[in-house]
Amino acid sequence: MKKNEFYFNLPESLIAQIPIKDRTQSRLMVMDRNSNDIKHDVFDQIVEHLNPGDCLVLNNTKVIPARLFSTLSNGATIEFLLLKQIDLHRWEVLIKPGRKVKVGMTFRFGEGELECIIESDNMDGVWIVRFMYEEKFEDIIEQLGTVPLPPYIKTPLEDISRYNTVYAKYDGSVAAPTAGLHFTNELLQKVQNKGVHIAYLTLHVGIGTFRPVKVEDILEHKMHAEFYVLDFENAEIINNSKNKGGRIIAVGTTSVRTLECISDEQGQLKAQNGWTDIFIFPGYDFKIVDGIITNFHLPESTLIMLVSAFGNTDRILRAYRTAVEEGYRFFSFGDAMLII
Repeated sequence: MKKNEFYFNLPESLIAQIPIKDRTQSRLMVMDRNSNDIKHDVFDQIVEHLNPGDCLVLNNTKVIPARLFSTLSNGATIEFLLLKQIDLHRWEVLIKPGRKVKVGMTFRFGEGELECIIESDNMDGVWIVRFMYEEKFEDIIEQLGTVPLPPYIKTPLEDISRYNTVYAKYDGSVAAPTAGLHFTNELLQKVQNKGVHIAYLTLHVGIGTFRPVKVEDILEHKMHAEFYVLDFENAEIINNSKNKGGRIIAVGTTSVRTLECISDEQGQLKAQNGWTDIFIFPGYDFKIVDGIITNFHLPESTLIMLVSAFGNTDRILRAYRTAVEEGYRFFSFGDAMLII
């Protein structure tokens, strides 16, 4: 299966640079994956497309200020992007520009509240560093770090809280689960008032968000592992909904990947945590997910491959071409799509 099978032409003008004022007023494309019927709506009408007994599954991870900057004696700036915590002091990081960094070098952040030493250059441009500090690490990065926006967003974000969902709870992501950005607490209450169940899981979004598929044969692509948690209470909510005939509707590809990773062949879940590097592409047999709420994704990305696996590649690309023709906004701050 070739990467170019997931290509579509996307005008740069359709890449959303800022979030709209009201989260719920994004446009919503509703696609029936069986008939390929497409409807156009507004996201605050999502309730009308859900049935009593359905279950929305939301990823409650929270984006951390994972981008740190160190200034060298010659005035040059080195950027560190926290990716994955290994232990109390060691992290996997991306470093830019990496050509100026060598194993054994030390770097200082802020006024010296935080320092690090480069321990090793890992594969694929990922470095392992050891941080030295006296105060609580989370407090230090809250003070010194900045939230890492995707590279295609060129406009500074005035309100950084808009790059987290209203239900974000657990620190750990370097990118937001953006399908959830459309919800407000009031809209979630309307969903519940209709009799739709809401369940939460956690998947800390990692480096895969920033890494394109570089190989032509997508079977050779390797996903980076991300940490997930599903507790007993939320596993029971999902299982009960499924067993009573409700649809399991995953909000975002991160929720899809987590659910499919931990579901058994009967579509049942157990409370657990761990690491997943599941890669979903056409040919995959879904075990538990019955619907997906998602944003519009990059051409040739693992994300469009996932939704193509769920909704059929030809039909998804046809829907994407329609989205381009209709002027939908793409990517993190863009519009939404419901595939059912």
